[in-house]
Amino acid sequence: MAHAAPGLAPYASRPEESRGRLVPEAESETRSAFQRDRDRIIHSTAFRRLEYKTQVFVNHEGDHYRTRLTHSIEVAQIARSLARALGLNEDLAEAVALGHDLGHTPFGHAGEEALDAAMAPFGGFSHNDQTFRVLTMLERRYAAFDGLNLTWETLEGTVKHNGPLPAGAAPPTIAAFDRVLPLELGGWPGAEAQVAALADDIAYNNHDIDDGLRAGLFTLEDLADVPLAGPVFALVTRAHPGIEPSRLIHEGVRRMIDRMANDLLAETRQRLAELAPRSVDDIRAAGRPVVGFSEAMRTHDRALKAFLFQRMYRHYRVNRMASKARRVVRDLFGLLVDEPNCLPTDWQAQAEGPRTARTARVVADYVAGMTDRFALDEHTRLFDVHART
Repeated sequence: MAHAAPGLAPYASRPEESRGRLVPEAESETRSAFQRDRDRIIHSTAFRRLEYKTQVFVNHEGDHYRTRLTHSIEVAQIARSLARALGLNEDLAEAVALGHDLGHTPFGHAGEEALDAAMAPFGGFSHNDQTFRVLTMLERRYAAFDGLNLTWETLEGTVKHNGPLPAGAAPPTIAAFDRVLPLELGGWPGAEAQVAALADDIAYNNHDIDDGLRAGLFTLEDLADVPLAGPVFALVTRAHPGIEPSRLIHEGVRRMIDRMANDLLAETRQRLAELAPRSVDDIRAAGRPVVGFSEAMRTHDRALKAFLFQRMYRHYRVNRMASKARRVVRDLFGLLVDEPNCLPTDWQAQAEGPRTARTARVVADYVAGMTDRFALDEHTRLFDVHART
């Protein structure tokens, strides 16, 4: 059954025109190809695990900070809203948004840094490549194939989440897949994927400000001179004198998200008017992104990132958490790659022997799939001589 979505712009991705899946499947009678992609991601084991994988704070530091799961849902909400306003395919934008973080390690960027360093003798580690491994190999739920067998468009949007991949720059798993089903790695993806990527930026910056304020890593006064954030919080304070701090924070963050989203819509509509694309292929052939912020907002975005880097990501409390996280990941990888017979039985079956490249890759897949909580428990089981195994 064809699933032509009403009200789509000429340059939107259309599921009935999808380039298909690696393993051909019959179409659903009730859902479009992109809806099925979204649903497969939501039902995946890796997606459920995001509930206990953190953004900045280790999971047990508090119940109200963002996790990879809440972040992914928030990115998907922003992406859907932007896609709808631009006449794009909401289901594809949502699928890319929901799947973009599936390859993240436990403990956020600290965990990834530690795993990348441990994997250096074996080709390194990238969460983008790991996400692709999850989507195409590691999820083992379906009888006919490994992975989720997503459409070409969803996979394209996922691998190009940070833009085109120049020749020779693709990580190993993506490069190998591209030889079988070419993803046109050197070009920009469709507009839905571009929307999902910038929705990630909008959500990440604003919600880290929210979490950082509530964690006491910095104050509203510290934000006073930060572009966008300072003026917005000052405006809320003037409009609502005496407002309690929690409402002030939420109202300010809400308004910042709104300003960034509206700026993106205005700038993108201007770019689309200049390009006048008649198909999604015109978007890919443009040679530059068609979805983006204005120059002024890009400046604000850089200022927010710089502030968060100095005042949040390098705060001593975050540094301490990151230090512990790196030690846990380093310890787990080192022991398991030296003694793969300590891996669970099904993972042992995939390994070869101590410190081989294949064993290192299996251990990296195992460790990367852990939640914060499971990684801490596994570390206790393996290193505390009094712990039950």
